[in-house]
Amino acid sequence: MWSTLLLIFALQIIYVTTLTLRQILTIKGYRYLAAVLSSIDIFIFVVAFKAVLDNLSDPLALIVYCASYGIGILVGIRLEEKLALGFVNVQIVTKRGDLADKLRESGYGVTTWKAQGIGGENAVLEIIIHRKNQDKLYQTITGFDPEAFVVAMDAKHFRGGFLTRPLLPVIPGKK
Repeated sequence: MWSTLLLIFALQIIYVTTLTLRQILTIKGYRYLAAVLSSIDIFIFVVAFKAVLDNLSDPLALIVYCASYGIGILVGIRLEEKLALGFVNVQIVTKRGDLADKLRESGYGVTTWKAQGIGGENAVLEIIIHRKNQDKLYQTITGFDPEAFVVAMDAKHFRGGFLTRPLLPVIPGKK
């Protein structure tokens, strides 16, 4: 019986992890990869669900099935965070006028404009980067301006601009 419970537990975690990843990939526009994952996750679902139905006389099988669903969601979310697929649009509001130059010197493509806030004039900076580089950018921003307001949003579709051309080394003082 323990081997059946372990099988249900493992299959359910794998199923829900692939289901979670598939949903995230679908939202991010990775259609074909999501379609492949859906074929895998439905196969695993049928096998795991059959194991539960074959053991309905033991309520522990259903409990393991339900508990491992929640664990599978957490595993799927954590795995997606590690993969860091896609791009983010990071917007920075700062009083420091030199922050854009500092970020450009660090290799980021920055677009700026002036804005008026409750505390007066601010600079708004916008950067689109790979999600996997998001934490490094936050550290860079904080190193130059710990008081900056930073917000990030998914960037699903874009064309042109800094990210679409090969990245060249940034030489300070050169344009």
